[in-house]
Amino acid sequence: MRQIPVDTNGATLMVAQPPQPKYSDRKTQTRAVDTQTGEFLMTLDLLFVMNGNAEVITVSVGESGITGELTMGTPVGLTGLIARPWENEFNGQKR
Repeated sequence: MRQIPVDTNGATLMVAQPPQPKYSDRKTQTRAVDTQTGEFLMTLDLLFVMNGNAEVITVSVGESGITGELTMGTPVGLTGLIARPWENEFNGQKR
């Protein structure tokens, strides 16, 4: 799978919503697992501010990557952030 490194230098990041468990199947409450480490994943909504623009982004983080009390407004730093391109196939069409 391709990986795209993301440079967050110069950006201000803070917690928008506290971490929540990530599920691969919400119906069965099956937790999502990092395929490389086997670690359970959490999702974290962050406010990403750069060049006068602000957006809420959702990142997936291994449980060990979340330290301390992450309440709304807590400043955070991201290291080693990568994006993974994805495509979705629906009724035989790629999107």
